Amino acid sequence: MFISIIRTIILYLFILVTLRILGKRQLSEMQNSELVITLLISDIAVMPMQNTSQPLLSGIVPILILISLEIVFSVIMLKSGRFRRVVCGAPEMIIEDGKVMQDQMRKLRITTEDLCVQLRQQGIFSLNDVQYCIVETNGDISVLEKPSKRTPSAEEMGIYIEDTGIEAVVINDSRYLSNSLKLCNVTKDWVDSVLKENNISINDVFIMTANRNKEYNIIRRD
Repeated sequence: MFISIIRTIILYLFILVTLRILGKRQLSEMQNSELVITLLISDIAVMPMQNTSQPLLSGIVPILILISLEIVFSVIMLKSGRFRRVVCGAPEMIIEDGKVMQDQMRKLRITTEDLCVQLRQQGIFSLNDVQYCIVETNGDISVLEKPSKRTPSAEEMGIYIEDTGIEAVVINDSRYLSNSLKLCNVTKDWVDSVLKENNISINDVFIMTANRNKEYNIIRRD
């Protein structure tokens, strides 16, 4: 039993590292090749976990081979658009200039219900509002609304908006986040001075956010 636990922990940590090498992607964002690799890795890893008589390397070696193949394929896809189209496919347009392309929807096996669900998830509740709709290679859709339905930008309205940079969490559960401090171009000393001005101890801070203009928001711990 103890050996099974140790083997499981080793394989778990190994798979975490290999998936980290593949990159940070949610399942819905994976390309075909990445999804296949992920499914194969999960199946291969189960065998040495369940069968303690099977060498641990019988699971690790095939996983390493699969990861190597995925890396090689990724490099080739960067250099060859044709190879990428063969492996991942190409984006397909299903609404062009406001017209629903029924043949394309049949080819992709997309029902009108599926299309409407994805449109609603993007805040679009009428097909008449869509000028172009493209099915990406990972299955997601990209939508461009008709000009009359698009939200005007600040540039189009002649409004100047100051760039405040990204607002990030600089303190999380009473702990400083060094990467966020760099992102916001603020220092730990500045954060300490803000806490002192507000008579707040870091132990009382649940979340503190800030941006490059040194605008901040503090949420106290309950």
